[in-house]
Amino acid sequence: QVQLVESGGGLVQAGGSLRLSCAASGRTFSSYAMGWFRQAPGKEREFVAQINWSGDSTYYTDSVKGRFTISRDNAKNTVYLQMNSLKPEDTAVYYCAAGPPGHAFGSWGQGTQVTVSS
Repeated sequence: QVQLVESGGGLVQAGGSLRLSCAASGRTFSSYAMGWFRQAPGKEREFVAQINWSGDSTYYTDSVKGRFTISRDNAKNTVYLQMNSLKPEDTAVYYCAAGPPGHAFGSWGQGTQVTVSS
């Protein structure tokens, strides 16, 4: 199992940027797919983006395409989410997740709050 710790959240004005980081423990990090999810108040957790083990394949939910970029540094056991052109509707707790090869995301971080003011 991979242990995950997110950081980088905060308060930003609409149109601004933030970069989230997710530090992972464990020597198997480089074999895991990684993802970002978010949960806004009163809503269910939703998928945001994912990246495969090597970093050469990414996928985004439609609402963040062109604004968010997921990346990873396997040497540092870290995955990132660069968020640009932020909107108030991006306000949520953002969670990092890890999934072993061939399996669903099964390890989760504690979350980091992102608040976008209008």
